[in-house]
Amino acid sequence: MDVARDIAIIIVALESIIINILMAILVIQIIRLIRLLREEVLPIIRSTQETLGTVRGTATFVSDHVVQPVVKVNSYAAGVRRGVRVLFGFRNR
Repeated sequence: MDVARDIAIIIVALESIIINILMAILVIQIIRLIRLLREEVLPIIRSTQETLGTVRGTATFVSDHVVQPVVKVNSYAAGVRRGVRVLFGFRNR
């Protein structure tokens, strides 16, 4: 009986050592992951945010200097067409 108890204590001690080693490896891997996120992913996110700012500015510029003038010209042209139809009695088909 004493031999079985001693073997059980040795097995539990070995399991405890193995679990502690695996926990240390896990902590090291988590630290590596955090470093990777800080050093690799954050610059990518910042670059993406800068790109989105540039795209937003470009979209605003195009909207102000291209789209709005085209819309105004088309609306004036539609108004003139409608006025000509009303004045000269043309009907829509």
